[in-house]
Amino acid sequence: MKHQAYKSTGVSLITGSILVILTMVLHPAGGSMEHILSISKTITITHALAIFCLPIILFGFYGLTMRLMYTLKLSVLAFIMILFGCIAAMFAALVNGLTVPYFLGSYADRLEANREVLHPILTYSFALNTPLDYIFIVSFCLAIALYSIVILRTNRFPKWMGYFGLLFIIFVSIGVVTGFVFTSLTGFRIIVFSLATWILSAGFFTMRAIK
Repeated sequence: MKHQAYKSTGVSLITGSILVILTMVLHPAGGSMEHILSISKTITITHALAIFCLPIILFGFYGLTMRLMYTLKLSVLAFIMILFGCIAAMFAALVNGLTVPYFLGSYADRLEANREVLHPILTYSFALNTPLDYIFIVSFCLAIALYSIVILRTNRFPKWMGYFGLLFIIFVSIGVVTGFVFTSLTGFRIIVFSLATWILSAGFFTMRAIK
């Protein structure tokens, strides 16, 4: 029964990470109000997909947490951080991916007449999205760091996964020091693709339930 539980949560990690990669591949670049309206269906679909995959990933991380449980319970702390990150990602996708296109759509036939009113509202929504993105990034990075430390201490997964996780954190730290913008579409894609690669690996080894 335990092996089946690990298998289902491992499959969830793999499925969730693939859905996240698909979301980022399809994710369009933002722009003017007219541009947002023209791609509103694509924006809505990609962000709805992002929200849909979050509970799948969270369930997968629950299995990973149980797999890496040991006396210090660091994996539990990592799971709590993942939860915070998923909540932030959900609100970010909800605001910019679902609310903004719907809100602008209601003004589609009178956009020019309401531009002065709509612009500050959109600016605020994008400003709200930025800290939510950073909460997601920081939460997941800290969680990956903790999971990687546990992997290196317990030897339940291959050690290279622990080193890969820590190496990823080092690169993110270098990006922060050098002023790299992680909330731009390119920067966010780099972060998400890197995280998805680690999560895919974690899903595979959780599914195998070694030892």
